[in-house]
Amino acid sequence: MAHGPAAGPMLQQYSDTASPSGFSPAPPLSEEGRRCLAVQHALQAAGLFESSAAWRVSPVPFPLTADEVSFFEDLGPRLWSFSKALNRLYLESVKGRQPFWVHQYLDQGKPQALLEYARMKRFREAVPSVIRPDVIPTEAGMTITELDSVPGGIGITGSLSAAYAALGDTLVGGADGMIDGFAGLFGSGEDAGCVAIVVSDEAEDYRTEMDWVACRLRDKGLDAWCVHPRDLRFTEEQPSLVPTLFASTPSGERPVSHVYRFFELFDLDNIPKSELLMYTAKKGGVSVTPPYKPWMEEKLAFALLHHPMLEKFWADELGPDVFAHLRQVMPKTWIVDPRPLPPSAIIPDLTLDGKAVSDWRQLAQATQKQRQCVLKPSGFSELAWGSRGVVVGHDIPQSAWAAKLDQALDAFSSTPYVFQAFHKGRQFEMTYWDERAGQPASMEGRARLSPYYFVSGDEVTLGGILATV
Repeated sequence: MAHGPAAGPMLQQYSDTASPSGFSPAPPLSEEGRRCLAVQHALQAAGLFESSAAWRVSPVPFPLTADEVSFFEDLGPRLWSFSKALNRLYLESVKGRQPFWVHQYLDQGKPQALLEYARMKRFREAVPSVIRPDVIPTEAGMTITELDSVPGGIGITGSLSAAYAALGDTLVGGADGMIDGFAGLFGSGEDAGCVAIVVSDEAEDYRTEMDWVACRLRDKGLDAWCVHPRDLRFTEEQPSLVPTLFASTPSGERPVSHVYRFFELFDLDNIPKSELLMYTAKKGGVSVTPPYKPWMEEKLAFALLHHPMLEKFWADELGPDVFAHLRQVMPKTWIVDPRPLPPSAIIPDLTLDGKAVSDWRQLAQATQKQRQCVLKPSGFSELAWGSRGVVVGHDIPQSAWAAKLDQALDAFSSTPYVFQAFHKGRQFEMTYWDERAGQPASMEGRARLSPYYFVSGDEVTLGGILATV
């Protein structure tokens, strides 16, 4: 990202004029300090920032080279192709045109009723319209650790983009890229109808930022509201007999045309009126994104990309260049399957100290150096949300590692785990505003870059990138 000159309108004013007797004037703030406070105040005004030592504000956006920006611009269409191919792989597996074990892995632990609903012909081509990979810059290049189809951070990224742009900085996606990209999912203005961003209790921590998103969408002319599932009402009294969904909003009740689903599928039993929302979508009364497709929200998709039995499928669907690129940036990943292999079989490409592995329990005695890996639930679990279930192998003692591996093996029937190669991030030095000292300070850390891609038709737009150090 390029950095332009600081702009003044958002900067708090500090006077260097005479102070009351007995008081010394505060030293003037540095330019870095003014910029940090300007961003912090903008987030506070949006209701998206609480003073806390856990959050530190940088005076400038995270810097990216021209080549890195090109990487992210090219990545979106490639991930969109991957999403469509993954959906096709699953459906063809169900029909018997691809290996049956593909859909068996992806269906593991899912309610049959949800799977039957998700496989309906009406939803056949539906895939998530927002794609957010988590990307780690390493010494060897960029590494994608996972994809999120129901990502948080849309509001905070949009607000940060606007705040830095007001200071004259040039950002990936621009000042309004996040909001324009999100709005593009639903059409424009009155033609789009009412958009309900439905946020569950499980996702309550994100309600404030999704309220902010809805408000900005209304500024763009879209009738958008952030609502709780209990604010929805259903009726079939229309002459066309197509069910209608209504949302109770601060401006009255609205007939809903589009729903942005900001809740996890594992939590459906705890979502009020979820069955009514699903029924309305099934009958064509409302569109829902992300779609109710649990196979699109599994981390084990990375393992399928690397599976040697599926190479031809991926190369045909993605093209050899995109396939090769994704295999390079997506770490090798394996499904932690406890079932015994035949004596002559091994787990493809998995080695321990240079020797082939045929049983996951062989890894229980791995040394710290050999445990350069990540163990995590694939999906459809409260443990798969955020980083709750993530175990970094070399960060814990050997006994704890063995216990976590056993836990993952035991959970296979309900919540499959994945085993992923660990890639160490590069160190970056960043400046931030130290509230206690009242001055800028520096810190070192590793970065996670989370680009947000919005898909309208077959057009993929990079709305912005959230950098967390």
